[in-house]
Amino acid sequence: MRADTAVNNFFNTALTADLLGRDFVQQAVLAAALLALLGGLIGPFIVMRQMSFAVHGSSELSLTGAAFALLTGLNVGLGALVGSALAAILFGILGQRSRERDSAIGVVLAFGLGLAVLFIHLYPGRTGTSFALLTGQIVGVGYSGLALLAVVTVLVVAILAACYRPLLFATADPEVAAARGVPVRALGIVFAALVGVAAAQGVQIVGALLVMSLLITPAAAAGRVFSSPVTTMVASVVFAEIAAVGGIVLSLAPGVPVSVFVTSISFGIYLLCWGAGRLSRR
Repeated sequence: MRADTAVNNFFNTALTADLLGRDFVQQAVLAAALLALLGGLIGPFIVMRQMSFAVHGSSELSLTGAAFALLTGLNVGLGALVGSALAAILFGILGQRSRERDSAIGVVLAFGLGLAVLFIHLYPGRTGTSFALLTGQIVGVGYSGLALLAVVTVLVVAILAACYRPLLFATADPEVAAARGVPVRALGIVFAALVGVAAAQGVQIVGALLVMSLLITPAAAAGRVFSSPVTTMVASVVFAEIAAVGGIVLSLAPGVPVSVFVTSISFGIYLLCWGAGRLSRR
């Protein structure tokens, strides 16, 4: 699509309204809302635990699993989940010590990317289909993908609700939490698995390259203006919903990738919160 056509269509509200009435777009909006809820809830813990690099690594291994599934004709969403699960296991085995964690993630990430490139190269279908794994293709989420995302979201929310207090304690002060009998290591493994699952689902919307825009940026923005864990989590969910759903709506008429608007909205929210946080501290 030419740039001038995309710019002109950006203001075509009639086209946007017409597309919003289509079933596949409504499925996409619902999928984005579910993923935003998932990312908004889990994001503050990712930021507090300084696991941004782990999210990046998990998303790249999700890409590997999704690319393999695409090549072999399996469900792409399920393949991404398997890839993220393998990432969590490898990160846990190779990075048991904190000083080894970043290097372990880097090693696994590089290997996973190499495999993903191979699988994408071998894929005989349309180039756009494989490219969507990198940049996202939310309108391609069908009923099966939406159902899988809904099940994953319910499971993650249930686990977070059950583990919220001990997980928060272990995140804020792991040494004291361990001394009080909190299973810090087990909670860390569980949370790493949740991060991998969330990253795998994020690949469907913004792609493997930009998944951090939903899992990290909204939470980082909320942390700039709020100090209460609960308030930060609520704000993170709101920011993620605005970015995800707003990104889809804005991308409909111009026909550009959803990730362009999702990342732009997330970044804009972060800048506003960063400025508000600096002003409030004066």
